[in-house]
Amino acid sequence: MNSPLPDINALPLDTAFQALNPATALRALFALARKEDLGKTGDITTQSLMLQDKRVQASVVARNAGTVCGWRAVPALIDAFSSICEVQAIIPDGQGIDAAVIAGTIRGPEADLLSLERPLLNLLSHLSGIATLTQRFVHAVSGTNSRVFDTRKTTPGWRGLEKYAVRCGGGHCHRLGLYDAILVKDNHLAAINPSELTRWLSERLAQARDRFALRFVEVEVDSLEQLRAVLACPPGIIDIILLDNMAAPQLREAVKTRDKLNPQVELEASGGVRLDTIAGIAATGVDRIAVGALTHSAAHLDLGLDMQS
Repeated sequence: MNSPLPDINALPLDTAFQALNPATALRALFALARKEDLGKTGDITTQSLMLQDKRVQASVVARNAGTVCGWRAVPALIDAFSSICEVQAIIPDGQGIDAAVIAGTIRGPEADLLSLERPLLNLLSHLSGIATLTQRFVHAVSGTNSRVFDTRKTTPGWRGLEKYAVRCGGGHCHRLGLYDAILVKDNHLAAINPSELTRWLSERLAQARDRFALRFVEVEVDSLEQLRAVLACPPGIIDIILLDNMAAPQLREAVKTRDKLNPQVELEASGGVRLDTIAGIAATGVDRIAVGALTHSAAHLDLGLDMQS
């Protein structure tokens, strides 16, 4: 059996950032950002109006309260823009900030700061928005045993950064892609006779564990009958069972069934989870709650760049 891959959720934030965001990926992403804004000509407004060698300082200021995220990616953004700016994070990634508080400063040539302003704020505002929304979901389940997880519903090219933002908000990362964990979904099982489900999963997933290094093995079910069949697999085959779009009474019954038949398996609730419903879901006793909204519906945290001479 192959050794499992390391748990991204057990890593400190700085190590998690590096694991989720290889330098080559950041360079490619921010090279696109540079091309989007500067094209072949550069910042023609700044070139026309500003002195190229004047050095200034700017403050990144929160217009609203939230959770800060994105500073660890800023040096790679600056490098992509061939800038010589210096950055100081006053409120570091993962920390809360109040409105009108300075999150950090950036100092360098005035022309560089003006060209960097929008890409910098896009980066920090987007990631801080995800961290802020995640923190709200995490707070909503405080006092329970449930943990909040993200999904693969991320912006193409931004997955590593967005999952890092979830970590900064106190949430947990689900699988990173189709390559690091197995998630058997309903479409994988569509042609399988329910009476054959236990044997079919046991054989194929045991083979998969021998073939691949995995973070975990998870199987989706949408009925208690399916749940019992999956729980009947031998110990060590399945780590997590995803309970798809089940109402609270079903979730509670699923927890009782799991506790009786195979208490080592974790249960994950998924499907349309909202801030006003997650506490009730957590109260059923599930171990994990997957929330796609963390990354696909988070509003930007309003941040501004205030220039000083």
